[in-house]
Amino acid sequence: MSEKIFSRASGTRAKANDFVIADVDYAMAHDGTSILAVRSFREMGTEKVWNPDRIVVPFDHLTPANTDTTAALQKDIREWLHAQGIKNFYDVGEGICHQLLPEKGFALPGKLIVGADSHSCTYGAFGAFGTGVGATDMAEIFSTGKLWFKVPESISITAEGKLGKHVYAKDLTLRIIGTLGVAGATYKAAEFYGSTIESLSVSGRMTLCNMAIEMGAKAGIVPPDKKTFDYLKGRTEETYEPVYADEDAHYAQEYHFAASELEPQVACPHNVDNVRGISELSPTKIDQAFIGTCTNGRLEDLEVAASILKGEKVAVRTLVIPASREVFLEAARKGVIETLLEAGATIGTPGCGPCLGGHMGVIAKDEVCISTANRNFKGRMGTGGFIYLASPATAAASAITGEITSPADI
Repeated sequence: MSEKIFSRASGTRAKANDFVIADVDYAMAHDGTSILAVRSFREMGTEKVWNPDRIVVPFDHLTPANTDTTAALQKDIREWLHAQGIKNFYDVGEGICHQLLPEKGFALPGKLIVGADSHSCTYGAFGAFGTGVGATDMAEIFSTGKLWFKVPESISITAEGKLGKHVYAKDLTLRIIGTLGVAGATYKAAEFYGSTIESLSVSGRMTLCNMAIEMGAKAGIVPPDKKTFDYLKGRTEETYEPVYADEDAHYAQEYHFAASELEPQVACPHNVDNVRGISELSPTKIDQAFIGTCTNGRLEDLEVAASILKGEKVAVRTLVIPASREVFLEAARKGVIETLLEAGATIGTPGCGPCLGGHMGVIAKDEVCISTANRNFKGRMGTGGFIYLASPATAAASAITGEITSPADI
């Protein structure tokens, strides 16, 4: 699939390990990285961006602004966007970049989408090649609409069988990463296949592709199908052409997983591939539960958490941050937000929240947080804290008991 996408984007017959200059379909930078990208853009001496309609800038990482320095930097970017005529700007409260691009119809099958954020691989859930780059590379895209790439080799990951009760896309994702390791797919494009993947909702596929970078992958891609096309209806007027791998496509490696054998999974500090089944964990007290992020802040995730928390009370600080305004509104209409509030959870402004250790829920030294995010590196959510990654169901169950708990026990 990647070779076909790069062939179209570069106008050449692109094969794995080729170097190509490719036309980028959409470029994204958020409030954290747009500052650096615009600085580099100015240093390059370029006056106007290549195409203002192809640049998307959401503010999500430190929003609402947490300091006067942050506020001043965001003010500068707003003024630059206005001067450049960039209308695809999503200000405070609209949501997380990797949620907004699909919602607003930018993540489309067959497209090459580049973001100044490592979790831009999320867009592969729609059959796109989504990948992250640094701010200087993004400045080059802002200037020319092009960037050089080394076409990645592809690996095939197949999951068969039905996920059990209380087992979700996040659990499958953690098991895959735990098996391959944090470097197991370095600079590869991971293509996901099998009956389990086909049965996942669009939300579940986004969770899966979002964390492809955590095993080193350049991209994670799910072949588009009816679920994909149905999701995109009414979200875009742009034409797109889905691509699929040939039946005889060659893969550098092939992996197989039996989904029906999975129990809830937890990634323990301080590595994402330090994954264990929840039954293997000894009792672990927590100080905070965090449900949200570009990995698990969608409506489906909030509904699962609410189904666990309904009629219960949380025993620890519990933060719930919807991934976007659209998600927040729908959760409010459905009574999900009311259920979460009644259980004692705190609801935050749509955005990244404490995921990057910058805002709205940073943990103190030696505190333990169970999180639905994608990274548990040392210092990620605050210096000296401990992060356990899990599904929204496991996070919600743990919030009730005050220790890491299987949803089956609630």
